[in-house]
Amino acid sequence: MKNKRYFPMFIDLSDKKIVVVGGGNIATRRIRTLLQFTRNITAIAPKSTMELQELGKTGYVNLITRPVKRSDFDMAYMVIAATNDWKLNDEIYRVCKEEGIYVNVADDKSKCDFYFPGIYMKDEVVIGITASGLDHSRAKKVRLAIQEAMEASDDTDNSEE
Repeated sequence: MKNKRYFPMFIDLSDKKIVVVGGGNIATRRIRTLLQFTRNITAIAPKSTMELQELGKTGYVNLITRPVKRSDFDMAYMVIAATNDWKLNDEIYRVCKEEGIYVNVADDKSKCDFYFPGIYMKDEVVIGITASGLDHSRAKKVRLAIQEAMEASDDTDNSEE
C-alpha cells in the first residue's frame, strides 16, 4: 500500500511518559495539544520558546534544557522528535524503533508511527481528524466544519429547553 492509512485509536495518556525533543514552535504546538490529555510530558532542548519555558516554570511540563541523551527515552511510551536537526531526528527515530517506542518525527511523515490529528473537543466529545499526513489544509477544513456543526448542535439543544 503506497499511502498508509492510520487506524484512529483513542488511548489514555494520563499515566504514559511522553518525551518531546525540541523546543521550537512545532514542539510547543505538540506539547500544547498533549497537555489536553496528560501532564506527564518531558521536553528536552538546549533552547526553547518562551511559552515552553513558562510551561516548565509552572510545572505543566518537565523542561530539561540540555541536549537529549538516549537514557531520556527510558520508560517512554511515546517520543516526538521536533528538532531542526534532521540527523538528530533520524537518530531519535532509530533509537525508538530499536526500543519499541512509538515515535513521531515532525518533519518526516515516513518516520511516524502516529500522526497528530486535528482535534475538536467539547465536554466528553473528542474528535480527531487526519488526512494521513497528505493534506493538512483539508484536515483543518474538516475539523472546522465539525466544530461548526457541533456548536450549531449545541445551539439547537439549548433552544429546545
